[in-house]
Amino acid sequence: MNKITFLLAALLLITTLETTAQDANQDCTIKYNLFKGDYQSKKYEEAYTNWIFLLDNCKDLSVNIYKIGATLAEDVRKDPVLAKRVYEQRLQYYPNKNPAKVHSDYATYLFENKLASDELIFSILEKGYGIDPTKMGVKNLYIYFQGVTDRNKDTNPQKVFDTYDDVVENVNIKLAGYAKKLIKYNDTTKVLDKRGKQLKRAYTINSKALGTVEGGLDAIISEIATCERLVPLYERDFEANKVNAVWLKRSVSRMFNKGCQKEPLFEKLVRSYAEAAPSPEAYSFLASVLENNGDGSGATAMRLKSFELETDPLKKAKYKLKFAQSAKDRGQKSKARRLAREALKFNPSYGRAYLFIATLYQESVNDCGTNLFEKRMVYVAALNMAKRAAAVDPSISSKARKYIRRYAANVPNKKTIFNATAIPGGKFTIKCWIGETVRIPNK
Repeated sequence: MNKITFLLAALLLITTLETTAQDANQDCTIKYNLFKGDYQSKKYEEAYTNWIFLLDNCKDLSVNIYKIGATLAEDVRKDPVLAKRVYEQRLQYYPNKNPAKVHSDYATYLFENKLASDELIFSILEKGYGIDPTKMGVKNLYIYFQGVTDRNKDTNPQKVFDTYDDVVENVNIKLAGYAKKLIKYNDTTKVLDKRGKQLKRAYTINSKALGTVEGGLDAIISEIATCERLVPLYERDFEANKVNAVWLKRSVSRMFNKGCQKEPLFEKLVRSYAEAAPSPEAYSFLASVLENNGDGSGATAMRLKSFELETDPLKKAKYKLKFAQSAKDRGQKSKARRLAREALKFNPSYGRAYLFIATLYQESVNDCGTNLFEKRMVYVAALNMAKRAAAVDPSISSKARKYIRRYAANVPNKKTIFNATAIPGGKFTIKCWIGETVRIPNK
């Protein structure tokens, strides 16, 4: 073969290959359009035939092959083998298209259909969590943390604590996002259109689910995060972390939440935290230390400093509620309520502030009533606050319902109302520091 003949043959081969590739691409595009059209028209059998062709021959044409295909495999065909192929092939050909959510969804499918071992499911969740925890399903955050706890609680509790902090921080980020969105939808003076109602419902459902997960995480960690366990662990690691702001913040928060403030180590951690990361949160904890040491005026000044430095209204609300708790601990219930109400000005959807006021009322039953009827009416005021908490903050609705049931069981019944010569449905003003006017039950 001479040189010219060879070149002509090579050009012919290249042209043939290019033509073949173009034909293949054209076939893929045609099949893809038919697949999408049939699927949108709910012609699932016709869509399925073209989809399988795409799955076999056009694997990287469009991520929609896998997005839509997951529904065909799981819900229409109910084929576990095919569904697993969809997830695995998507991760192979589109590794950067929302991979954390894909891993989370894959784990959910395997778990709900009992198609994999706990170890495999955990490993998939671990990959998703490592990519982006905020894109994982709510339930999967809980399952993942339970897996970390089961594997490390006896051998490496610090890993459990670190993972808990990571998960809770991500849950709180999501909760804060929904809380901000719900503020405008909880405004009773505004009439919501169809879209507004849909969004409020979606935010409410997601917030409620996250709140449930947060409670579940706390239940898991509470079994191993005791003062007896935390103190020696943090004493051991303090020197290596005394300028590590993240470690100090988490250590201080955990000891505070577990009621370990009286431990000498707590003050040591707080002061190191304030030095390593001067911040509103650090100053808030420092105020607790000052108060424990009997420096009430110093504690008040430090709380004010932490509050003034904060710019996020939701965090300001949390600080106000902390101040309210401190006032309550000193027996200043009226001041505590005032501070809780101030918290609600910064976050009208802050259900915990309403529950806090409810507990203030409930704890004052015997102080604010001279007879059975008057005491029972204090429960009416507490019930109103608990109902308000559930109404504005879906993240704590489960907890609020427990308060509601407890208080509802103690409001005055017909006999008590009759003996007090009160009028059902009428108004009654509670005595003492509460001074709130409520409706007498009409039942």
